[in-house]
Amino acid sequence: MRINNILKPILAGTLALALSSCGEFLNRPTEDNYNVDNFYKNDEQCLQGVNYLYNSPWYDFQRGFIKIGEVMAGNMYWGSSPYLTFTTNSTDVDLINMSYSLWAVNGHANTVINNIRNSEGPSQEIKNQAIGEALTLKALAYFFMVRTFGEVPIIHDNTEVLTSGQYNQVYKHTRENVYDYIILTIEKAMELLPKKTSGWDNRIDYYAAEGLLSKVYLTKAGVSGTLNQEDLKLAAKYAKDVIDNSGRTLTPVYSDIFRLAPSTYNQTGEPMISWMWAASRDPWTQQNTLQSDLGMIGFSETGDLWGGWGGPSVDLMDAFGVDPLDDPRDRKDYDSRRKATMMMAGDTYEYFWTDKGGFDLLRFIYDSDNYGVGGPGGVFQGPCGAQNVKHLYGNTHDHETATGLTPGNMCYQLPTHIIRLGDIYLVYAEACFLTGDKESALEYVNKVRERAYGKNFESQGKLNSITWEDIWKERRLELAGEGDRWYDFVRLSYYDMNKAISLIKAQRRNEMYSYGEPCKHYFETGFIDGKWDLSAAEWTVDSSVTYYNNTIAAPNVTASSFTLPFPSEDVVYNPNLLEPAVEVDVRETYKYDF
Repeated sequence: MRINNILKPILAGTLALALSSCGEFLNRPTEDNYNVDNFYKNDEQCLQGVNYLYNSPWYDFQRGFIKIGEVMAGNMYWGSSPYLTFTTNSTDVDLINMSYSLWAVNGHANTVINNIRNSEGPSQEIKNQAIGEALTLKALAYFFMVRTFGEVPIIHDNTEVLTSGQYNQVYKHTRENVYDYIILTIEKAMELLPKKTSGWDNRIDYYAAEGLLSKVYLTKAGVSGTLNQEDLKLAAKYAKDVIDNSGRTLTPVYSDIFRLAPSTYNQTGEPMISWMWAASRDPWTQQNTLQSDLGMIGFSETGDLWGGWGGPSVDLMDAFGVDPLDDPRDRKDYDSRRKATMMMAGDTYEYFWTDKGGFDLLRFIYDSDNYGVGGPGGVFQGPCGAQNVKHLYGNTHDHETATGLTPGNMCYQLPTHIIRLGDIYLVYAEACFLTGDKESALEYVNKVRERAYGKNFESQGKLNSITWEDIWKERRLELAGEGDRWYDFVRLSYYDMNKAISLIKAQRRNEMYSYGEPCKHYFETGFIDGKWDLSAAEWTVDSSVTYYNNTIAAPNVTASSFTLPFPSEDVVYNPNLLEPAVEVDVRETYKYDF
């Protein structure tokens, strides 16, 4: 019988010791050079032992969390994906892989923690830091698990579970128990982690863990069915401490957050917890592959790009206040996040294809002989009139310029940011609003919008009053494409299921038809003798053509849609997963006695 997703990482974690260099999360030594007995002998090795947890175990979840976080949420259209139609079942390959990935994080984290605790040679300061990092990433894995699968088992210690021989008899714990365990784990991490206020190097510190804790409390606040005011106050408290005392500030230019060169974001510390990838296949799973999943054919020279047939949804465009059927020259992009999130007709990007003077979307599609060689061949791929921008690094020249490294096929090192300061500002704003402090909520939503709108903030972006709907929408605009939106819906479903369902059913989640025709005509009339003459361009939309089909039924989302099923192999191996969850005293049962 195949070993299930929960058990396999438990077993693997007892043996694995995957390493990489301390500073860049790269350059792993060959595995025959070390073992647990001869490693963890100094501070550098102690930190190296944690580096693996910043990439490889997350690989399969990273490739799937877009489908959950964005496609299910209605931010992205992805053909006939079951995540779009709410028909995902227990045999879905992506679901199986995501489950395994999250359990792998937990298994490896538990093992690394035990190895470091038992090591002699590293300083106590560095041992504490390394354990704190591992605990935070373990808590993050459980945070994804409970919001994806609902009630899940708690595997506190791999060795303990294996020794008992009951690894195929574990029971689920209640969602409340799992959230309590996440909080317990983060609190322990914060006891151990250093408080950095400058010089961020992508490693997790006290304030990064605290930011995660604030978001956990905001989510947990509704898990009982009503909003718990004490949880909301704690969410606000921890978020405000990060804002006031971490030294972190918002990266001035929003699009810079998602670029390769770390100097663009490390100087401000906005990214707080990120998956740090390597442009290498050795071992496979340490690399970022999202450009392949989200980028258009021909966008880079490395091949294997197939993501152009998915893309941002019409509903997300509605949220940004743009319409793909409008003349590109009339588009009012006051909010810089729109262009940093989705490419639309008429858009150019100075930070992509820098060796070619920048990237021009329509020229890429329709001038393939002279510019977009190997591209989409004159076909506008975006099914809703736009393409993804986040998670793309560009071409080989862009990667080499930023990192000094050549990307490979499905292998590049753009970080995937999971918790960042912009998110924490909005966590604080929502927690304040829900506890009655509308003044603070308005202030911090406006701080986020001020960055987004820049010089247009006072005239176009500033809010003079605040509603819950304002904050809800702001989270969507700020974090679109980052795998987070579905989890906002899960959080809402805890305490207002009807609203969560109605918001999803009201979305425009369908594709556009014949959209390439006005785009091609616009290009052919406006791109003359190798350059744009916008005064000559013609944007023509045929009133007789149905570009967007409004007759398709609303998605069949129900209360059960907010919890995805366990993979079938897990249930076969451990039927207890179908039994009612077991409630425990988390702080008494699962102690961190170090």
